Amino acid sequence: VGEQEFFLEKGFQHEPTRCRDCRSKRRQSAGDGEGGRQLHTVMCASCGVETQVPFKPRLDKPVYCRECFERERATTVQEAQ
Repeated sequence: VGEQEFFLEKGFQHEPTRCRDCRSKRRQSAGDGEGGRQLHTVMCASCGVETQVPFKPRLDKPVYCRECFERERATTVQEAQ
């Protein structure tokens, strides 16, 4: 009931089709089995370590490992301020 009130308050047009528990279970199982995300093995553009990413990398964009990605993101946020 609380979720439906939230949707009304926010002015969303469509009510959620799944309850909170069902959405959580669905998200958790998204990576399981054959229907899960395909991981692509790449080399980090910053440190050169081999890493896996859940998207197909593009040749015109650098791909970073998690650690370098966080460092790049922090630098970008600081420059924007």
